[in-house]
Formats: sequence, C-alpha cells, structure tokens
Amino acid sequence: MKKYVCKVCGYVYDESVGEPDNGITAGTKFENLPDDYECPLCGVGKDEFEEQK
Repeated sequence: MKKYVCKVCGYVYDESVGEPDNGITAGTKFENLPDDYECPLCGVGKDEFEEQK
C-alpha cells in the first residue's frame, strides 16, 4: 500500500492504516477518498498531496 504526504504540513496518509477516527477504514486507497477529502491537520484538499517515494 502507498503513502501520500501533504505538501503543506507534512501529514502522511497511509493507505494501510486509513483514518479510523475520521471514518476512513484501513486499506482505503488514496484515489478512493472522497473528492472533498481534506488534510486532517491543515485542511487542504487532495490536490496538495503527493505520493511518498
């Protein structure tokens, strides 16, 4: 599974973990997150994330 990093604050969305506190189950792929998904730390949209290499 992949990880995606917020370019603004550095938050890491880990597909294998998800965000259980926000109702996103483990295994949820980044591309399957809702279009209105926001970084839980700084509030920017999905377009401000990049795949961690």
